[in-house]
Amino acid sequence: MRPTGPIRVLIIDAAPVFARTLAAELNRCAGLHARASGGYLEELRGHLLQFHPEVILLDLGLRQPDALDLLHRLRGHYPVPIIVLAMDTTAGRDAAALALQRGALEAVRRPDSLRPEVLLPHVYELAAKIRVAAALARPVPMPLAGEAGQFSFRASGTQPQQALLAIGASTGGTQAIEALLAAMPDDCPPIVIVQHMPAGFTRAFANRLNQRVPVCVREAEDGEVPGVGEALIARGDTHLVVRSAAVGWRVQYTHQEPVNRHCPSVDVLFESVAQVARARAVGVLLTGMGADGARGLLAMRAAGAATIAQSAETCVVYGMPKVAVDLGAALHSAAPQDVPALVLRILQEREHAPRAAGAVRAR
Repeated sequence: MRPTGPIRVLIIDAAPVFARTLAAELNRCAGLHARASGGYLEELRGHLLQFHPEVILLDLGLRQPDALDLLHRLRGHYPVPIIVLAMDTTAGRDAAALALQRGALEAVRRPDSLRPEVLLPHVYELAAKIRVAAALARPVPMPLAGEAGQFSFRASGTQPQQALLAIGASTGGTQAIEALLAAMPDDCPPIVIVQHMPAGFTRAFANRLNQRVPVCVREAEDGEVPGVGEALIARGDTHLVVRSAAVGWRVQYTHQEPVNRHCPSVDVLFESVAQVARARAVGVLLTGMGADGARGLLAMRAAGAATIAQSAETCVVYGMPKVAVDLGAALHSAAPQDVPALVLRILQEREHAPRAAGAVRAR
């Protein structure tokens, strides 16, 4: 448990007026105590030693020192949750994807104006994320290690084209998704993913993953059909659903009204998968705060799908998976890097007992 008193937040930003204004607005939020720093090493060292921040906000536009280098140093020597602020530009989105890969807890769009109508919604979002980060009461784990799958779905006697894997994640999910896909062979079933992330950032996340894992990863395009060895990540501003296609399934973007306070929502994706893929699907709910995805996973299980929740000890935030477990939605629990082998076992069991596909027992 964290000590009582306001949550201490250090803002590291190259623009002093922005940093001081953001700190002042955060200090108006109940339970927060924010300070601003320009990132100069001596000044920063003093803040760490005297202020003892519990959460750090780091501007990815910082150049002296370099923001990503500073993130690496902080992760090694002062491992508290770090939320990065990134401009909505190609360079900013790429830097955010790299920062998440290197252990940042969250990436948030940096506002381009100090006008109240622009800044205040950003402040409220940040305040909520800061409270989540502080509630962890422990250092955020370093990125999970995942190794390329040492097996093949087809060589193991399964038919990956006959299955569909749906994944949902939020806080800490970028690392968990990478660990999962890094351990997935390139002949895996088609995969659809919702990761809570700002609009515009999901394409950079998908592109970076595509360079690092055996699976072909990209941001989903409306109407496309995911194939064997492919993972489609939902755009960060519209709900993604799965529909039946002449062969397999196709993805479709629908509306932009938040569901469970999120757009895209994991529940929306999972419920659509439950309707069209039923017992041919496998649902995986990864780390994240709140409950998004839990009821959708329950719907998948009721439709005969195999369902997996990330194990508590490997979650950055054991929120969404815990709600799913409490609802009885999860048949299995696993670390992300162990999910691919578990999916293979599930499909093998289905091949041998197709009529019992929806009744795979947890182990």
